[in-house]
Amino acid sequence: MSVEITESSVAAALAGALEAIAAATDSASLKAARSAHLGDASALAALNAALKDVPNDQKAAAGKLVGQARAQANQAYAAAEERIVTAEQNAQLENERVDVTAAPSRWRKGARHPLMLLQEAFCDAFVGMGWEIAEGPELESEWFNFDALNFDEDHPARAMQDTFFVEPADSHLVLRTHTSPVQIRAMLEREVPIYVLAPGRVYRTDELDATHTPVFTQIEGLAIDKGLTMAHLRGTLEHAARLMFGEGAKIRLRPNYFPFTEPSAELDVWHPTFVGGARWIEWGGCGMVNANVLRSAGIDPEVYSGFAFGMGVERTLMFRNQVADMHDMVEGDVRFSQQFGMVV
Repeated sequence: MSVEITESSVAAALAGALEAIAAATDSASLKAARSAHLGDASALAALNAALKDVPNDQKAAAGKLVGQARAQANQAYAAAEERIVTAEQNAQLENERVDVTAAPSRWRKGARHPLMLLQEAFCDAFVGMGWEIAEGPELESEWFNFDALNFDEDHPARAMQDTFFVEPADSHLVLRTHTSPVQIRAMLEREVPIYVLAPGRVYRTDELDATHTPVFTQIEGLAIDKGLTMAHLRGTLEHAARLMFGEGAKIRLRPNYFPFTEPSAELDVWHPTFVGGARWIEWGGCGMVNANVLRSAGIDPEVYSGFAFGMGVERTLMFRNQVADMHDMVEGDVRFSQQFGMVV
């Protein structure tokens, strides 16, 4: 479609271009204004293309009119470009400005988790008494986790609501529910006498709440030797309690039942510095190793006897260091660990 070159058509095209250029506030909008009003499809470009159809005697005047309009629009674009580019560069410099007089930001140190520190404190205490540290797999054979420890086939602990079984079922593999399988492995791998401490993660089908977690840490101890009695067990645990809770700590043993020990007892500790006042607190379980467990490992119960004990590291941290919520231990917030420093 032909465009008629008149003063009004040129003025209208120029006014539209100048208005769009003046309204641009950043490089993107200025580029859009240039494409719309100075590009090949713009009104000024169409007027310039129409010069070829103007009679020769009018071409000079029409060319001057269109040329002046295009020059004015290009000058306005150049001025706007300089203004916008300068403003954007100044804004970028301001955003990247560094106050050399400001105090430097300090790198915040991390912290080791208090559960690991407490586990190491347990291990150090028993290594100091001449014990060894033993480890075993977390994915365990059902025989090591239950059968060798004198659990009956219909024992409630074997049920799906207590234990994580690994498919397929005929693999007879479980996520270990305690570190007691390490005791069996220690008896099979070592010559008696045996004095081992077995720390590690264990798994139960508990829901995570303030006092329970499906993954937690246990410390279990096993001693096998000639002539060991409950008196040796009590002396060992009392010494450990004093190392963990101070010289004022005491223990007591209450009769209980566990498949792998006989006699068995619940272990309570007298916590002299407990918030709210000194009191007895249940700490774990213990007892003399059941003769059937010794036989499972090929040890003659007529010649050797032994004792075993176990306690939860999380539970110990809760009442030893007044940690009220299990969530704090598992959520990985470094601020929780930092409050303990490097010693719990």
